[in-house]
Amino acid sequence: MNAPTVKSIAIRNVSFGTGVTVVEPVNLYGCTIGDGCFVGPFVEIQKDVTIGARCKIQSHAFICELVTIGDDCFISHGAMFINDLFRTGGPAGGDKRQWRATRIGNHVSIGTNATILPVQIADNVVIGAGSVVTQDILEPGIYAGNPAKLIRAL
Repeated sequence: MNAPTVKSIAIRNVSFGTGVTVVEPVNLYGCTIGDGCFVGPFVEIQKDVTIGARCKIQSHAFICELVTIGDDCFISHGAMFINDLFRTGGPAGGDKRQWRATRIGNHVSIGTNATILPVQIADNVVIGAGSVVTQDILEPGIYAGNPAKLIRAL
């Protein structure tokens, strides 16, 4: 019988602000998490991610490399961020030059099971549950659907 390679869940090389709460198990590495944030269980936040102050990251969220999240944001259960658009027809693999960055403004709420491709999202935006954000959102408002569209201005 062959033994598997086992890699443990861990918190490594994370820069935490003051008053941060983390509920394990989580996988956090090489990221920056601002003051007063909450990170729920089963969350992965990868290296080169910056999360602003007073954000709440709910369980099962995945925040990949090259994501920046502003202050006072809410990332709901199962929200997924993507940095590889499969431009060559498959995963970029180790070629990080093909990855793209995502920037989330301040006071942004992202609903349960939303998928966020590499985009820019303005301040004061709500993304509905299950939405897929495929393009930049440059105006405050409520957006929902696949692809996400403006439902109502704020």
